[in-house]
Amino acid sequence: MSTALAQTWCMTRRQLMVFARQPAYAVITLIQPVIWLFLFGNLFKKVVELGGFGSGSYLDYLVPGVVVMSALSSNMWAGMGTLEEIQRGTLDRFLTTPVSRAALMNGNVVNNGLITALQSVIIVLLGLLGGADYPGGIGGVAILVIASVLLGTIFGALSNALGMLVQERESIIGINTFLLLPLTFLSTAFMAPSQMPGWMRHIASFNPLDWAMVAGRSALSEHPDWGAVLGRGGALLGLAVVAVLLSIRTFRSYQRSV
Repeated sequence: MSTALAQTWCMTRRQLMVFARQPAYAVITLIQPVIWLFLFGNLFKKVVELGGFGSGSYLDYLVPGVVVMSALSSNMWAGMGTLEEIQRGTLDRFLTTPVSRAALMNGNVVNNGLITALQSVIIVLLGLLGGADYPGGIGGVAILVIASVLLGTIFGALSNALGMLVQERESIIGINTFLLLPLTFLSTAFMAPSQMPGWMRHIASFNPLDWAMVAGRSALSEHPDWGAVLGRGGALLGLAVVAVLLSIRTFRSYQRSV
């Protein structure tokens, strides 16, 4: 186990070095969340008058949604990196080494998780500068970040599996484009559940994106619903484990095909 963890960290560090050499990438990935946060935060700030938002400030409600949306959108493209390594032959060269096959997959997932955590903290701080209030304090923020990382792990691992299966950029782009907006708008990212049509609320209850939002919002509130936090958080953790195991299994299938 210690060897597998050490190898996973080695592969993660390799990915982090690539990220560190491209600081512009970190800035670019934050542009869209900032637009969502401040453009939508100001455009729909009076929507809280409808009730059901749990706060008098729409920005308070919106920040967890933007954090989770950012985690989703950035991790859905993890498969593109895997596909690039396949096409360059890098992944095949790693197969000739004794490195753990799980480490080859999980290094990418852990790297994305660390970057997601950093982005989530930055968005929370930007919201704070914009006037958002977090009654749940640092503990609530930590739970929101963990929920976003778990969500990112789910979609990052699935994206890696997809990259190995289809091995075509166009397919990954098409699937991600198709899923991103429906997953976002069939959740409570922008609207309180009480203001949504019944059928949308029902679909949202099965949406992992919404699980992360509910857990994060509840943890940040003045009186957290710990049942909701633990229930949604546990569901995210279970789904993340399944997604990682699926990506490892897919990688082993890819290995046999080489």
